[in-house]
Amino acid sequence: MEQLCAICKKQIPTETGRRPGPFCSERCRDIDLGRWASGTYRLPVEEEQSDLDGPNADHDLS
Repeated sequence: MEQLCAICKKQIPTETGRRPGPFCSERCRDIDLGRWASGTYRLPVEEEQSDLDGPNADHDLS
């Protein structure tokens, strides 16, 4: 089965001794890391209103 790089879409070599992963090179791995660090990639999150935000919240933090 052919596996393609997640960044450049080139075929990933299936050399023995190579660490498995979704990238064909260190360059593509670094590009992906940079996208996560810059906020390009985001995971969807449903925010829940906490009890501290409610109108009857007790703000005593002692």
